[in-house]
Amino acid sequence: MEGKKNLEEILKNMSPTLGDQEYVFITTRKPLDEFLNLNPLCSFVEEEGLTLIINRTVAEAQGFEFDGVFKQITLKVHSSLDAVGLTAMVASKLKDQNISANVVAAYYHDHIFVQSYLAEQALNCLKDLSRQRGGVQSN
Repeated sequence: MEGKKNLEEILKNMSPTLGDQEYVFITTRKPLDEFLNLNPLCSFVEEEGLTLIINRTVAEAQGFEFDGVFKQITLKVHSSLDAVGLTAMVASKLKDQNISANVVAAYYHDHIFVQSYLAEQALNCLKDLSRQRGGVQSN
């Protein structure tokens, strides 16, 4: 199933939704299989080590150090991994509100991790972006 590639169509239909969980980013030099029991939302291997996005409560219970607490906004439009400009538009709109955009692209949707205390503001900002393109948002 191919995702949408037209940026205007994606922005119009992105339907951003805010999750209720809080997440943190942690890093380790150990292999991923040692952390599967933590049920990481996402993992990425970099030269410097393994990055995991895990639930804040789990991280605290395991004694992990982390910088920042984030909430996840999911863009509920199936955008193609070949779509051009979505990340830039979202990041730019959030930048205007002084909100960081930590974007993870998965097969079906893009997910933006924003500071927990700014999550509602970020959600409203992205809904406004969609409305500006003719999108209709449900409450």
